[in-house]
Amino acid sequence: MWKSTVDGRRLVFHLSGINNQNFIMQDEQTGTWWQQVSGCALQGPLKGRCLEEMAWDEVTFAVFRREHPRAQVLRPVKEKVEEYAGADWEEEIGEYPTVTATAPEDPLQPRALVIGIAAGGESAAYPWTAVARRGAIADTVGGTPILVMLHPDGRSLRCFNRRVDGEALDLTVRAGADPPALTDARTGSTWDFTGLATAGPLVGRRLDRITCLKDYWFDWKGYNPATRVFLGSGPATAESTAGASAAGAPASRPPAVDPLVAFPAP
Repeated sequence: MWKSTVDGRRLVFHLSGINNQNFIMQDEQTGTWWQQVSGCALQGPLKGRCLEEMAWDEVTFAVFRREHPRAQVLRPVKEKVEEYAGADWEEEIGEYPTVTATAPEDPLQPRALVIGIAAGGESAAYPWTAVARRGAIADTVGGTPILVMLHPDGRSLRCFNRRVDGEALDLTVRAGADPPALTDARTGSTWDFTGLATAGPLVGRRLDRITCLKDYWFDWKGYNPATRVFLGSGPATAESTAGASAAGAPASRPPAVDPLVAFPAP
Protein backbone atom coordinates (compact mmCIF):
# COMPACT_ATOMS: atom_id res chain seq x y z
CA MET A 1 0.00 0.00 0.00
CA TRP A 2 1.33 3.40 -0.97
CA LYS A 3 0.61 7.02 -0.15
CA SER A 4 -0.88 8.83 -3.13
CA THR A 5 0.89 12.13 -2.45
CA VAL A 6 4.09 13.13 -4.26
CA ASP A 7 5.79 16.46 -3.49
CA GLY A 8 2.68 17.62 -1.65
CA ARG A 9 0.37 16.89 -4.59
CA ARG A 10 -2.28 14.17 -4.34
CA LEU A 11 -2.34 11.89 -7.36
CA VAL A 12 -5.35 9.93 -8.56
CA PHE A 13 -4.57 6.50 -10.00
CA HIS A 14 -6.37 4.07 -12.26
CA LEU A 15 -5.48 0.69 -13.68
CA SER A 16 -3.66 1.12 -16.98
CA GLY A 17 -2.30 -2.34 -17.75
CA ILE A 18 -0.72 -5.57 -16.56
CA ASN A 19 3.02 -6.23 -16.47
CA ASN A 20 3.92 -9.86 -15.75
CA GLN A 21 0.55 -10.21 -13.99
CA ASN A 22 1.29 -7.13 -11.86
CA PHE A 23 -0.76 -3.95 -12.08
CA ILE A 24 0.49 -0.89 -13.92
CA MET A 25 -1.18 2.22 -12.48
CA GLN A 26 -1.36 5.57 -14.27
CA ASP A 27 -1.84 8.83 -12.43
CA GLU A 28 -4.30 11.29 -13.98
CA GLN A 29 -2.25 14.35 -13.09
CA THR A 30 0.99 13.57 -14.98
CA GLY A 31 0.25 10.40 -16.98
CA THR A 32 3.13 8.60 -15.26
CA TRP A 33 3.02 4.80 -15.13
CA TRP A 34 3.64 3.16 -11.72
CA GLN A 35 4.36 -0.48 -10.86
CA GLN A 36 2.01 -1.88 -8.22
CA VAL A 37 4.47 -4.15 -6.43
CA SER A 38 7.30 -1.61 -6.09
CA GLY A 39 5.37 1.66 -6.02
CA CYS A 40 7.96 3.13 -8.41
CA ALA A 41 7.39 5.03 -11.64
CA LEU A 42 8.37 3.18 -14.82
CA GLN A 43 7.84 5.90 -17.39
CA GLY A 44 6.50 9.41 -17.67
CA PRO A 45 7.40 12.76 -16.05
CA LEU A 46 7.89 11.14 -12.62
CA LYS A 47 9.97 8.19 -13.85
CA GLY A 48 12.34 6.98 -11.13
CA ARG A 49 10.26 8.37 -8.27
CA CYS A 50 8.76 5.95 -5.74
CA LEU A 51 5.62 6.31 -3.67
CA GLU A 52 5.97 6.28 0.12
CA GLU A 53 4.92 3.00 1.71
CA MET A 54 2.08 2.90 4.25
CA ALA A 55 1.51 0.41 7.05
CA TRP A 56 -1.11 -2.13 6.00
CA ASP A 57 -2.66 -5.43 6.99
CA GLU A 58 -3.83 -8.53 5.17
CA VAL A 59 -6.34 -10.03 7.58
CA THR A 60 -9.87 -11.36 7.46
CA PHE A 61 -12.76 -9.10 8.37
CA ALA A 62 -13.35 -11.21 11.48
CA VAL A 63 -9.83 -10.44 12.76
CA PHE A 64 -10.11 -6.78 11.81
CA ARG A 65 -13.50 -6.36 13.50
CA ARG A 66 -12.28 -8.01 16.71
CA GLU A 67 -9.30 -5.65 16.90
CA HIS A 68 -11.18 -2.55 15.69
CA PRO A 69 -14.82 -2.93 16.73
CA ARG A 70 -15.68 0.71 15.91
CA ALA A 71 -13.88 0.90 12.57
CA GLN A 72 -15.70 1.81 9.38
CA VAL A 73 -15.87 -0.40 6.31
CA LEU A 74 -15.62 0.83 2.73
CA ARG A 75 -18.75 -0.18 0.86
CA PRO A 76 -18.95 -0.75 -2.90
CA VAL A 77 -20.44 2.06 -4.98
CA LYS A 78 -23.60 0.66 -6.55
CA GLU A 79 -23.20 2.75 -9.68
CA LYS A 80 -19.69 1.32 -10.25
CA VAL A 81 -20.36 -2.36 -9.55
CA GLU A 82 -19.88 -3.34 -13.19
CA GLU A 83 -16.37 -1.88 -13.12
CA TYR A 84 -15.26 -4.06 -10.18
CA ALA A 85 -13.33 -7.27 -10.67
CA GLY A 86 -15.48 -10.39 -10.70
CA ALA A 87 -15.24 -13.34 -8.35
CA ASP A 88 -13.29 -15.28 -10.99
CA TRP A 89 -10.75 -12.48 -11.55
CA GLU A 90 -7.90 -14.55 -10.11
CA GLU A 91 -8.59 -17.42 -12.51
CA GLU A 92 -8.74 -15.05 -15.46
CA ILE A 93 -5.42 -13.41 -14.61
CA GLY A 94 -3.88 -16.82 -14.03
CA GLU A 95 -4.32 -17.57 -17.74
CA TYR A 96 -2.07 -14.66 -18.71
CA PRO A 97 1.53 -15.60 -19.57
CA THR A 98 4.38 -14.70 -17.22
CA VAL A 99 7.80 -13.49 -18.34
CA THR A 100 9.86 -14.51 -15.30
CA ALA A 101 12.40 -17.12 -16.39
CA THR A 102 12.11 -20.59 -14.88
CA ALA A 103 14.85 -23.16 -14.41
CA PRO A 104 14.98 -26.89 -13.57
CA GLU A 105 16.48 -26.09 -10.15
CA ASP A 106 13.68 -23.66 -9.32
CA PRO A 107 12.50 -24.74 -5.84
CA LEU A 108 8.86 -23.69 -6.32
CA GLN A 109 6.19 -23.67 -8.97
CA PRO A 110 5.72 -20.24 -10.62
CA ARG A 111 2.34 -19.60 -9.01
CA ALA A 112 3.19 -20.99 -5.58
CA LEU A 113 2.21 -18.48 -2.91
CA VAL A 114 5.07 -17.12 -0.81
CA ILE A 115 5.50 -14.53 1.92
CA GLY A 116 8.35 -12.25 0.93
CA ILE A 117 10.47 -10.08 3.21
CA ALA A 118 13.21 -7.67 2.13
CA ALA A 119 15.47 -5.99 4.70
CA GLY A 120 19.05 -4.81 4.98
CA GLY A 121 19.84 -5.57 1.35
CA GLU A 122 18.65 -9.18 1.61
CA SER A 123 15.39 -10.93 0.80
CA ALA A 124 13.75 -14.20 1.75
CA ALA A 125 10.67 -16.09 0.59
CA TYR A 126 8.61 -18.37 2.82
CA PRO A 127 6.17 -20.73 1.07
CA TRP A 128 2.65 -20.13 2.34
CA THR A 129 2.15 -23.86 2.92
CA ALA A 130 5.24 -24.05 5.15
CA VAL A 131 4.08 -21.15 7.32
CA ALA A 132 0.57 -22.63 7.52
CA ARG A 133 1.95 -25.95 8.80
CA ARG A 134 4.04 -24.31 11.52
CA GLY A 135 1.95 -21.30 12.43
CA ALA A 136 5.06 -19.13 12.64
CA ILE A 137 8.63 -19.13 11.32
CA ALA A 138 11.52 -17.23 12.90
CA ASP A 139 14.53 -16.13 10.90
CA THR A 140 16.98 -13.28 10.36
CA VAL A 141 16.88 -11.22 7.15
CA GLY A 142 19.47 -8.52 6.52
CA GLY A 143 20.41 -8.45 10.19
CA THR A 144 16.79 -8.10 11.36
CA PRO A 145 15.39 -10.96 13.47
CA ILE A 146 11.94 -11.55 12.03
CA LEU A 147 8.86 -13.65 12.72
CA VAL A 148 6.35 -14.61 10.04
CA MET A 149 3.03 -15.53 11.67
CA LEU A 150 -0.14 -16.90 10.13
CA HIS A 151 -3.42 -16.76 12.02
CA PRO A 152 -5.23 -20.10 12.57
CA ASP A 153 -7.86 -18.88 10.10
CA GLY A 154 -5.24 -19.62 7.43
CA ARG A 155 -5.66 -16.23 5.77
CA SER A 156 -4.56 -13.48 8.15
CA LEU A 157 -0.85 -12.71 8.02
CA ARG A 158 1.53 -10.54 10.05
CA CYS A 159 5.30 -10.19 10.32
CA PHE A 160 7.27 -8.79 13.23
CA ASN A 161 10.74 -7.69 14.28
CA ARG A 162 11.67 -10.01 17.17
CA ARG A 163 14.15 -7.55 18.66
CA VAL A 164 13.16 -5.92 21.98
CA ASP A 165 15.61 -3.78 23.95
CA GLY A 166 18.40 -4.81 21.60
CA GLU A 167 17.87 -8.56 22.05
CA ALA A 168 16.14 -10.98 19.68
CA LEU A 169 13.35 -12.94 21.34
CA ASP A 170 12.85 -16.67 20.77
CA LEU A 171 9.12 -16.82 20.10
CA THR A 172 6.97 -19.93 19.85
CA VAL A 173 3.30 -20.41 19.09
CA ARG A 174 1.18 -21.44 22.08
CA ALA A 175 -0.62 -24.54 20.89
CA GLY A 176 -4.38 -24.36 21.07
CA ALA A 177 -4.48 -20.68 22.04
CA ASP A 178 -7.59 -18.88 20.76
CA PRO A 179 -7.06 -16.11 19.84
CA PRO A 180 -3.50 -17.04 18.78
CA ALA A 181 -0.63 -16.20 21.12
CA LEU A 182 3.15 -16.42 21.31
CA THR A 183 5.49 -17.01 24.24
CA ASP A 184 9.07 -15.77 24.39
CA ALA A 185 11.56 -18.17 25.94
CA ARG A 186 13.63 -15.52 27.74
CA THR A 187 10.92 -13.93 29.89
CA GLY A 188 7.88 -16.17 29.45
CA SER A 189 5.84 -13.16 28.33
CA THR A 190 2.73 -13.74 26.23
CA TRP A 191 2.26 -11.85 22.95
CA ASP A 192 -0.92 -11.60 20.91
CA PHE A 193 -1.48 -11.48 17.15
CA THR A 194 -1.07 -7.69 17.13
CA GLY A 195 2.44 -8.02 18.60
CA LEU A 196 1.41 -6.74 22.03
CA ALA A 197 2.73 -8.38 25.20
CA THR A 198 -0.43 -9.15 27.20
CA ALA A 199 1.15 -10.91 30.19
CA GLY A 200 4.55 -11.45 31.83
CA PRO A 201 7.53 -9.18 32.54
CA LEU A 202 7.24 -7.44 29.15
CA VAL A 203 3.50 -6.72 29.41
CA GLY A 204 2.57 -3.58 27.50
CA ARG A 205 5.54 -3.75 25.14
CA ARG A 206 4.88 -4.18 21.43
CA LEU A 207 6.85 -5.88 18.68
CA ASP A 208 7.57 -3.64 15.71
CA ARG A 209 5.77 -4.65 12.55
CA ILE A 210 7.76 -5.22 9.39
CA THR A 211 6.52 -5.22 5.82
CA CYS A 212 5.93 -8.61 4.26
CA LEU A 213 4.22 -9.39 0.99
CA LYS A 214 1.97 -12.29 0.03
CA ASP A 215 2.96 -12.89 -3.57
CA TYR A 216 3.35 -15.48 -6.28
CA TRP A 217 6.80 -17.01 -6.47
CA PHE A 218 7.37 -15.93 -10.09
CA ASP A 219 6.60 -12.32 -9.18
CA TRP A 220 8.67 -12.22 -5.98
CA LYS A 221 11.62 -13.86 -7.74
CA GLY A 222 11.36 -11.39 -10.62
CA TYR A 223 11.90 -8.42 -8.31
CA ASN A 224 14.20 -10.23 -5.88
CA PRO A 225 16.38 -12.52 -8.05
CA ALA A 226 18.87 -13.28 -5.24
CA THR A 227 16.17 -14.19 -2.71
CA ARG A 228 16.58 -17.07 -0.30
CA VAL A 229 13.81 -19.66 -0.08
CA PHE A 230 12.64 -21.49 3.03
CA LEU A 231 12.75 -25.18 2.18
CA GLY A 232 12.46 -26.65 5.67
CA SER A 233 11.33 -30.21 6.24
CA GLY A 234 10.89 -30.08 10.01
CA PRO A 235 7.82 -30.94 12.08
CA ALA A 236 4.49 -30.01 10.58
CA THR A 237 3.07 -28.51 13.77
CA ALA A 238 4.30 -25.47 15.65
CA GLU A 239 5.92 -26.13 19.00
CA SER A 240 4.26 -25.07 22.23
CA THR A 241 6.47 -23.87 25.08
CA ALA A 242 3.97 -25.18 27.58
CA GLY A 243 3.94 -28.57 25.92
CA ALA A 244 7.73 -28.72 25.79
CA SER A 245 8.00 -28.03 29.52
CA ALA A 246 5.39 -30.65 30.35
CA ALA A 247 7.37 -33.20 28.38
CA GLY A 248 10.48 -32.44 30.37
CA ALA A 249 12.27 -30.38 27.72
CA PRO A 250 13.79 -27.04 28.76
CA ALA A 251 11.22 -24.27 28.42
CA SER A 252 13.96 -21.84 27.43
CA ARG A 253 15.04 -23.61 24.27
CA PRO A 254 14.69 -21.68 20.99
CA PRO A 255 12.00 -22.70 18.50
CA ALA A 256 12.90 -25.30 15.90
CA VAL A 257 13.55 -23.34 12.70
CA ASP A 258 14.75 -25.02 9.52
CA PRO A 259 17.52 -23.33 7.53
CA LEU A 260 16.90 -21.23 4.47
CA VAL A 261 18.33 -22.37 1.17
CA ALA A 262 19.82 -19.78 -1.16
CA PHE A 263 18.34 -19.65 -4.64
CA PRO A 264 20.96 -18.49 -7.15
CA ALA A 265 20.26 -15.40 -9.21
CA PRO A 266 19.73 -16.10 -12.92
